[in-house]
Amino acid sequence: MRNKLRTTALMLFLAAIPSSLLCIDAEAADEESKAVSIFDGKSLAGWSGDEKVFRVEEGAIVAGSLEKPIPRNEFLTSDKEYGNFELRLKFKVLGKGANAGIQIRSRRIPDHHEMIGYQADLGDGWWGALYDESRRNKMLAGPKADDVQGVLRRDDWNDYTIRCEGRRIQLFINDLATVDYTENDEKIEQRGLIGLQIHGGPPSQASYKDITIRELD
Repeated sequence: MRNKLRTTALMLFLAAIPSSLLCIDAEAADEESKAVSIFDGKSLAGWSGDEKVFRVEEGAIVAGSLEKPIPRNEFLTSDKEYGNFELRLKFKVLGKGANAGIQIRSRRIPDHHEMIGYQADLGDGWWGALYDESRRNKMLAGPKADDVQGVLRRDDWNDYTIRCEGRRIQLFINDLATVDYTENDEKIEQRGLIGLQIHGGPPSQASYKDITIRELD
């Protein structure tokens, strides 16, 4: 009898949920299913960079060292190019004065260690900002520092969501919207590589894992 009552109560509860909400949940699940992993958690397959700098540890791509300074900026880049997409990953940045970031719609500079393009930035003074690496060399947009500090988990894993659609770029850290930027310069390319950065500077370490991407139509 109790089981019958519980079943009846559950059916009544589900019936009370608006069909529009059920549709939204179904659509969200469908969109999530289109995301694909671009890091296998075991190797650097599908990525290119200096394997003396980048390595895989405990299911994450790790760059840099807490034992010695970082001589220069280094990047690990995807072998595939992307234009419109939603990129999701987890990051952890360790070390005083540490700086890192995720390049998007970017290119490697020929015969050079640098990349050129947009960077979803990481580090004090830069959390959640959009920087133009080796091009305009400036912050294009950024959040209020206090807002990010309110959601940031220091020395621990955080979520970064990067959405690029058309000329619009949106950044989110731990679901906080940090940037909503539209590129006005039509000469700037809106397609390119993804790159994981460790910035030159004091001893520091940047880790990235659970990297998935959903290409947008």
